[in-house]
Amino acid sequence: MREAQELHEATEEYCASPLEDNLFEWHFTVQGPPSTDFEGGVYHGRILLPPEYPMKPPNIILLTPNGRFEINKKICLSISGHHPETWRPSWSIRTALLALIAFMPTPGNGTIGSLEISKEKRQKLAKKSLSWQCDTCGKIVDLLSKNTVKKPITEEEQTMLNTIALKADDSPTSDTAVNAESNAENELRQRNVDSTPTENQDRQQSDVIINQQVETMSSSNDLFWSILIASLVSAIILLVLRRLFLV
Repeated sequence: MREAQELHEATEEYCASPLEDNLFEWHFTVQGPPSTDFEGGVYHGRILLPPEYPMKPPNIILLTPNGRFEINKKICLSISGHHPETWRPSWSIRTALLALIAFMPTPGNGTIGSLEISKEKRQKLAKKSLSWQCDTCGKIVDLLSKNTVKKPITEEEQTMLNTIALKADDSPTSDTAVNAESNAENELRQRNVDSTPTENQDRQQSDVIINQQVETMSSSNDLFWSILIASLVSAIILLVLRRLFLV
């Protein structure tokens, strides 16, 4: 596998390699980004490749407590399996590792697998991470190379990292949009609640009008029959009187 050969040599920034018995599962170690809450920390995790890789993105799982991502859970990133629509087949495991490092200082904003804790707790976890060990790989702090500097970032990788930074800057706006949408839904529900009494009043008024019309029609019918009966009685009386006088 070409990527296994390219990532075989560890750098001071990251290292990654597949398991001996499973090329679809990789273990990786990354250095905490400098000038952040994670500076000085070393973080270990798993990368699970789908059979369709590189056409589909990998899943990333952190194993070392870090304060940014939940451990033993697939995390939600634009380069992970949660967002196949943003993944590019030209990206690689190295791209995923660079993105993970870039994502660490960004706010979680409630995404799947994210955490929001204080700066002090993250710094404590960064110190504790130096003694963390993987059952498969051993002590993770020894996996990174102190002699090999990190490789230069390609233009495509830089574009990807800039996109990540842009999304991080835009995240509050997204939250505002969600809140605005929620407020709009609540307002619509309130309008529906407020309109219910008015609808009931209109229905009651309609019922009154219909009842009045029915009563009016009933009264008209009674008057018609009364006139008809009176006319018939008058006709009968006239006929009787006429017969009497003729006789």
